[in-house]
Amino acid sequence: MKTITYWKAINEALDEMMEKDPSVFVMGEDVAIYGGAYGVTRGLYEKYGEERIRDTAISEAAIVGAGIGSAMTGMRPVVEIMYVDFMGIAMDQLNNQAAKVRYMFGGKTTVPLVIRTEGGAGRTLGAHHSQSLESWFIHIPGIKVVMPSTPYDAKGLLKESILDNNPVVYIEHKMLYGTKGEVPEEDYTIPLGKADVKRKGKDITIVAYSRSLLRSLDAAKELEKEGIDVEVVDPRTLLPLDIGTISDSVKKTHRVLVVSEDCKTGGTGAEIGMQIMENCFDYLDAPVVRLAGADVPMPKSPVLEKLAIPDKDDIIKKVKEILG
Repeated sequence: MKTITYWKAINEALDEMMEKDPSVFVMGEDVAIYGGAYGVTRGLYEKYGEERIRDTAISEAAIVGAGIGSAMTGMRPVVEIMYVDFMGIAMDQLNNQAAKVRYMFGGKTTVPLVIRTEGGAGRTLGAHHSQSLESWFIHIPGIKVVMPSTPYDAKGLLKESILDNNPVVYIEHKMLYGTKGEVPEEDYTIPLGKADVKRKGKDITIVAYSRSLLRSLDAAKELEKEGIDVEVVDPRTLLPLDIGTISDSVKKTHRVLVVSEDCKTGGTGAEIGMQIMENCFDYLDAPVVRLAGADVPMPKSPVLEKLAIPDKDDIIKKVKEILG
């Protein structure tokens, strides 16, 4: 094992897949010479050249559209949309083309396309650059949605996403790029649609992903000092959702808190919570509880931004409320 940063894990995944398969290439705004808005693609342009690390025009619709076309003709493109906030500009390409092509052609073509983007708050970038919009994408049949929380997951899930013959929306959190974790030296992938129990416990289950997962683990450590044993489950893939692993945990602890940064109304937590109700109702000793972002445009003010998304203290308080 080696210890690397989250951004480096993604960079290594791209490098290893490009070295192994000449059909893999990367394109997006500033991904080549500049190395990506958050430096994730640094060094790849120098190694693979402009044919396989391509800077594009500032047009999200064109980037995703070109990705779909190249995927349908035998390539495995990894396209980068600089901020998830800009995905709305490419939603026709994603929702009406990428997600539906395989179905509408009766399986005669596939779209092995990965759309890398980043989301989440924490850098006080304001309402246009700080949103958590993953719930938009889990509503689209025909795509997969991945949100890794650790370098290990980031690398393994990205490699598996590139190998998948379906379009994958792969969302990185802008506040995780500098976080560190252990990653195997040898080649590995992580199956899509498989959750991971990050911490075992018996009193309550917390289901969380991306940065909320790390905050939940921190909260669990604090709660342990007070004799509260928390199990933490990371879905890793939001679509398809591994409700089996989540249900197994809830059936053991009988209480559950779902934590996310996206808006509470119609958010990912609502979907996860409803699936828990459908699968675990008879095992619950308390209602399913959501802890999510506020239903507000993300504030520019650092103080207000902090109030708009759940932190460790919010998680601790909510767990204690559930346990009574």
